Amino acid sequence: MMGCTTRIDHVVINVRQDMDSAEKLCEALGFTVTPRGYHTLGSINHLMMFKTDYFELIGIPDGGETKRVDLITAPVGINGLVFKTDNVDDTYARLVALGIDGDPPRAFSRPVECDGVERDAMFRTVTVRPDVFPAGRVYFCEHVTPELVWRSEWLTHENGSGSIAEVVIVAEDVKGVSDGYARLVQGEAGVIVDGARKIDTADVRLTFLHPSGYRKRYGNLASDLKGREQIFGALVFRCYSLANMAGILNRIENPLPHTVGDDSIVVRFPEYDSMLEFVGPEA
Repeated sequence: MMGCTTRIDHVVINVRQDMDSAEKLCEALGFTVTPRGYHTLGSINHLMMFKTDYFELIGIPDGGETKRVDLITAPVGINGLVFKTDNVDDTYARLVALGIDGDPPRAFSRPVECDGVERDAMFRTVTVRPDVFPAGRVYFCEHVTPELVWRSEWLTHENGSGSIAEVVIVAEDVKGVSDGYARLVQGEAGVIVDGARKIDTADVRLTFLHPSGYRKRYGNLASDLKGREQIFGALVFRCYSLANMAGILNRIENPLPHTVGDDSIVVRFPEYDSMLEFVGPEA
């Protein structure tokens, strides 16, 4: 089988109406955080940009509850896994053929200030039907104006993070869920160890763990499934210097639960029921 060519675009943490605190937290962790964005759909965001992908905080401004009901009703935490597409219309046709189509393609934008001039960053997205992968929102994004999103001044981070390496998906039915994602991304789900499975996309590994395997990997930092059959359990970043990341954690004003190992650092965001892991550049 040919290698998977699907690429990750970004991963999203839903912070609902707590964006100010989430922004400060990411800055304290050594991320370069983009200025706040205001979507025409009614949501707000901040991004942590890398060369080809990014990590997004998404939330709702005061008074915006009725515009993004999907964010208000969704659990706080890692709630979006987004793949790249060059044409959402073609992607939608494929989702229809697979019988997993959600909302049809939609367009939206947000203003971005570049060199003192305000321009509109424009996007088109298409979603997978929510019940297919109940860990969160799974969709595809077409960047109409990528030059307004990937700006050189946002691509480097004090903590050394350089890209998304892995997304950990926790499910009771590891085989069934991984096979479903394999069909979605046109990849192959392979066994790792102890029943865990993985799909290597063109740039990021999707790892599928049973709740018991998830707790074994992350211990007390692991999120509680709270009766859910699937969650996005962790977001893993490649980091050029784990020692640098450890130093940032040691000086942070409000300490976060974390573990420091020989080859990874795991940090928990308790307020957002989210876990970030930092691994070396060769991981």
